[in-house]
Amino acid sequence: MKKYIDLRNTKDYSELKYAASIIKEGGLVLFPTETVYGLGANGLSPVAVKKIYEAKGRKSDNPLILHIANLNMLDRIAKNISELEYKLIKSFFPGPFTLILTRTENVPNEVTAGLETVGIRMPSNEIANKLISYADVPIAAPSANISGKPSGTNVQDIFGELSEKVDCIVDGGNTDVGLESTVVRVINDIPTILRPGKITPEDIKNVAGKVNIDKHIFSKLSSDEKILSPGMKYKHYAPNSKCVLVYSKNNNLLKNKIKEISDSYKMPIILSRTENINQYGNKVVIDIGSDVNEIARNIFSVLRKVDKFNPDIVIIEGVDPQGLGLAIMNRLIRACEYNYIEIV
Repeated sequence: MKKYIDLRNTKDYSELKYAASIIKEGGLVLFPTETVYGLGANGLSPVAVKKIYEAKGRKSDNPLILHIANLNMLDRIAKNISELEYKLIKSFFPGPFTLILTRTENVPNEVTAGLETVGIRMPSNEIANKLISYADVPIAAPSANISGKPSGTNVQDIFGELSEKVDCIVDGGNTDVGLESTVVRVINDIPTILRPGKITPEDIKNVAGKVNIDKHIFSKLSSDEKILSPGMKYKHYAPNSKCVLVYSKNNNLLKNKIKEISDSYKMPIILSRTENINQYGNKVVIDIGSDVNEIARNIFSVLRKVDKFNPDIVIIEGVDPQGLGLAIMNRLIRACEYNYIEIV
């Protein structure tokens, strides 16, 4: 039986020494961070890292993020760090923030998908941080899910698909943020967001004075474009059911459009913000939350539920793409495979 470590109601993290020993020996550990659950392995071992790709069914050109517990680890895996990059590190480490840096020769190609850069993050989650400290190696850890499926924000959601593929499961309860980290690369001395998250463009601008947002946040990479960050190219976050994302600044226009779409299907499901859940008559409606923080925490778990209803369409209410809403809309557009309607 796989080792299961329940840390949901304790601050005694001594059992994490066992999980850390699994990492050191080249095994896989499923563990919580403040963003989503991670599928972790020794980030300096090519053999261990390959196990992550195999377990997830992940494409080999999709790079991984290395998770560190302290800045001493940073020096082992990154070099030529600029003053601006250090400023971003000081401001957002530890936390839900990944910075793309020039890698050292210690980082295997299996982590970076052959790029000369590597994404680095220092989790603020105590369990994740302690696990990395005990292992004393950077942990490569993409989101814990089969590639293409919604990321895991609790063990229950992902147990069935991953429990037989890992050597140890660490249960820390529900994650706090619910969306993967913000990924940033400094390009021409300007922080550029490659994947939005809890750390918003406004947060970064307050530190750096300016910020850019990559054009692929809401559009597909072409087949010949290189992936600079995890989560940029392939279908992701998606249930099996067909989905459409609908957004309007005008709530009445939004509701009317969703009603119109839902009336065209026999078994629609509507993912609605709390304020609108009673507006769709006898349709099946799932509440996704009342504000962006709640929606971020709920959305992946909700996307995992919809297939149980066997719907012929999932209609999702969008949110204002500002602040954390930018990250939510990025994930939802990917989940809907760019099937997006905006009413102005």
